[in-house]
Order: sequence, then C-alpha cells, then structure tokens
Amino acid sequence: MGYPGIVVLMFLESSFFPFPSEVVIPPAGYLASTGEMNLLLVILSGIIGSLLGAIFNYYLALYLGRPFFQRYGRYLLISNKALERSEVFFQRHGHISTFVGRLLPGIRQYISLPAGIARMNMPLFCIFTALGAGIWVIVLALVGYLFGMNSHLVHQKLRTISLCLLAFVVVITLLYVWFYRKKSRS
Repeated sequence: MGYPGIVVLMFLESSFFPFPSEVVIPPAGYLASTGEMNLLLVILSGIIGSLLGAIFNYYLALYLGRPFFQRYGRYLLISNKALERSEVFFQRHGHISTFVGRLLPGIRQYISLPAGIARMNMPLFCIFTALGAGIWVIVLALVGYLFGMNSHLVHQKLRTISLCLLAFVVVITLLYVWFYRKKSRS
C-alpha cells in the first residue's frame, strides 16, 4: 500500500483501534534498506498517520468525552469532582503528559482522550504528539532498516529499546517535576 498505507495504518494505531505499529514501520524500514522505499518518507508517513489518529481521538473526546463521563461516570467510579481535577491537571501538564504518553505502549493510543476532554491547546497538542510519535516511529524505522526481516532480532532490539525509552520517560518525568516544583517555589 506504500506511503498512504503507512499513514492509514498508523492512523489506526494512534486512534483507539488495537493495531500495533510494530507490524507497519519496521517492515517499511526494511523496504527502505532495500531501496524500495525512502526512509525519510516512511518516517514522515508514520508521524503523519500517528498525528491524524491522535487528532481523531482528541476530537472524539472533545465532543463525546465530558458529556459521557458526566452522565455515566458514576458507574465507572469517576465523580464530576475527579473529572474536573483531571482536567485541571491536564491543562497544566498536558504537554509533557502527551509527549511521555506517546512513548508508552498501551498509553500512546489513549493519551489523546484526556487531552480532548481537557481542551488542550491544539497547536501544543500537535507539537508534543508529533515529537513523541516521531521518536517512536524513528526507532521502529531504524530497527527495520538496520535489522531487516530477521523478526527475532527485530523483536529483541525493540524490547531493549522499549526498556530504554521507559527509562527515558522516567528521567524526563522526574526532570519535569523537579523544574516545575522549582519554578513554583520562586
């Protein structure tokens, strides 16, 4: 399906459909290593698809999220007060939450939902979504480019890189908390 296929599949991966990016980008990276695709266009297509899927989830949450939780939240043990607190948190820390969330498996698909409910600034949302998704797409594309169709080696490298990204997320979060607290005191 080429580059449009990458965009569509990464759109699905970034929205709430359970579709793993690991089956899209590494094979495209491998095709780039053989000359059948361009690595830069693979990465750009992956980022664009991820961003479009995230924007879809953002607007879905914007229009359906708050009314849904106000009406059915009590059945999910989410009070209006808890919803308001989470909105305030996301308005203050949405940029770092979006960036970090895009790097975490299982969260990357859903981080756009609280952003939409909290009405996070759309340009900031897009920037931090593209940065986080960009890191993940670049990692996947390079793994595919460097290790080809050796699925065992690709899986092994992705597991190692995922652990490194998790450590990176912890460090970024701790630095953010430290700078935020320091800024609040002054």
